[in-house]
Amino acid sequence: MAEKKETEKKAKEKRPTPIKRDLQNEKRRLRNRAFKSNVRTTIRHFEESLSKGDAEASKRLLSEVYSVMDKGVKLGVFKLNKASRTKARVTARAVAAKA
Repeated sequence: MAEKKETEKKAKEKRPTPIKRDLQNEKRRLRNRAFKSNVRTTIRHFEESLSKGDAEASKRLLSEVYSVMDKGVKLGVFKLNKASRTKARVTARAVAAKA
């Protein structure tokens, strides 16, 4: 019998579906976790600028919080209502700090 050639390509092994789903879920979990961490950091920076009384930085960071929350909804990390609620609370803090 003829021996198999070393240069022959192996067929790609099929991965069972549950294992593939676990891998996909883990990737998504890590991505979402990093995104949520970034959101919390952005909100914390905004609140720190309010406590310092820096109006210009607060305004800039408020728009950044809006942007990050909207991106979270677009990516499916947050539901629309959570993003709206968070933006309303942050805006209320900004208005209260001005008064």
